[in-house]
Amino acid sequence: MKKSITLSLVLATSLGLAACGEKAADEAAPAAEDTATVEGAADGAMEAAEGAADATAAAADATANAAGDAAAAANTAADKASEAADAAKEATDAAKGAMEEAKK
Repeated sequence: MKKSITLSLVLATSLGLAACGEKAADEAAPAAEDTATVEGAADGAMEAAEGAADATAAAADATANAAGDAAAAANTAADKASEAADAAKEATDAAKGAMEEAKK
């Protein structure tokens, strides 16, 4: 259960960041007048590639951070569930004790 939730969060974050990364790469495209020459076209292609690489790196960092946060939240939830189970066990033991005392 924890793995599926964590993986779902990572996937959703990855897809969201990938969509935003494409938009940033589109905005980094060179102006039309720069592509009039071969050198301008090559420079524009290099700038676009650098922008795409930067966006990909940012998306990977954000995804890793989100995965770490999700794992921490899952661990916290597991700890709380364990505490609740312990409290339920104590309540059950107390109820059993009260039942035995009432039988006497």
